[in-house]
Amino acid sequence: MYRDFFNAITRREFVSLCAAAAAATAVGMPRGVWAAEPERKAVTIAVGGKNLYYYLPMALADWMGFYKEEGLDVKVVDFQGGSKSLQAVVGGSADVVSGAFEHTLMMQTKRQRMTAFALQDRAPQCVFVMNKATMGNEMDPAKLKGKRIGVSAPGSSTHVIVNFVMQRAGVKPNEFSVIGVGTGAGAVAAIRAGQIDAMVCLDPVITQLTRDNAISIVTDTRVIEESDALYGGPMVGGCLYAPEVFVKENPETCQRLTNALIRSLKMIEKVSPEELMKHVPKAAFLGNPGLYADCFLNNRRSMSTDGRFPQGCVETAAKALASVTPKLAEFQFDAAACFTNKFADASPQNA
Repeated sequence: MYRDFFNAITRREFVSLCAAAAAATAVGMPRGVWAAEPERKAVTIAVGGKNLYYYLPMALADWMGFYKEEGLDVKVVDFQGGSKSLQAVVGGSADVVSGAFEHTLMMQTKRQRMTAFALQDRAPQCVFVMNKATMGNEMDPAKLKGKRIGVSAPGSSTHVIVNFVMQRAGVKPNEFSVIGVGTGAGAVAAIRAGQIDAMVCLDPVITQLTRDNAISIVTDTRVIEESDALYGGPMVGGCLYAPEVFVKENPETCQRLTNALIRSLKMIEKVSPEELMKHVPKAAFLGNPGLYADCFLNNRRSMSTDGRFPQGCVETAAKALASVTPKLAEFQFDAAACFTNKFADASPQNA
């Protein structure tokens, strides 16, 4: 059979076929018969807010059909918050979480090992602001002693940033009040009504309030350099993670999920807001396409470009978690179980 095949084509045609196959691989086309079949073609990803910029790389891979081109049938299920999406995987109704990296550390303290295998955000995207209505043009966090500071919820990532900023300003946790205001309309209303003097929140709230000249930005972790300076190391954000056993038993499936995610990251790195918004559901614009475009540009700089986790991210996250839960300072985390870069390293997108 093979002899008949080679007799039927010229040497030049054979070389052309090989070149075409190599080119397809180089641009990240689906690998098809050239790779092992995925252990699981049907995969459910749980996420706490699919339309958030924090999860844009994962969501865009779905909207663009990148998972399908990798031979996977991916179902993205949206939950009310990251803790709910984590519960879905723990309970077995989902396979993979698109969520915050620090969850992999927290689950180790509960003796449930989770492994992150593709990074979406190199920084948390949270912003510490002061309310001009109650603080004027004040920019010194030390002046917030005895004041009210809004967070999405007590114990959350936004609470961690409050602790870090205030600690650097010499203010102890018992010297200010933390108030949960959410990450949407409630947060905007709390600032406008003067119910809080400062806040840590994400977009679109931050960009909306900046447009309204209602806040002063103190620390902006949408900027990687500011985030690293605040935490003293790389504090990463959203990622794809799953139970350690799932990652070990489904390496080809995880590889293809990673390939699709990195294709999104490469697109996000260069795409214009106008072109991106052709592929984003209009519901994500919240009735204001211009605001969505501005928020995208403000958050793009915080996203990963290659899906890899930086060295030191476990140590940085552990220190951050201990600022909210002091007893975690004594816990010995297994860094090797928290994340792996082997899939990002093997992705044709990073060749």
